[in-house]
Amino acid sequence: MRVTVDPDKCCSSGLCALSVPEVFGQDEEECVVRVIVAEPPAGLHDKVRAAARRCPTGTIRLED
Repeated sequence: MRVTVDPDKCCSSGLCALSVPEVFGQDEEECVVRVIVAEPPAGLHDKVRAAARRCPTGTIRLED
């Protein structure tokens, strides 16, 4: 799995960073999502998929 985001679409809800802090963070100045680990381990894939589904603006993109 490869994780990318479009920070221009981010509404700064922080749901992704709260649910999978090993993979997502937030830029301190703009408070938008940033990817910490672009290729997370298999054990986190379900959590990352759930975070992508919950993202209110569809900012998170996943490639398998």
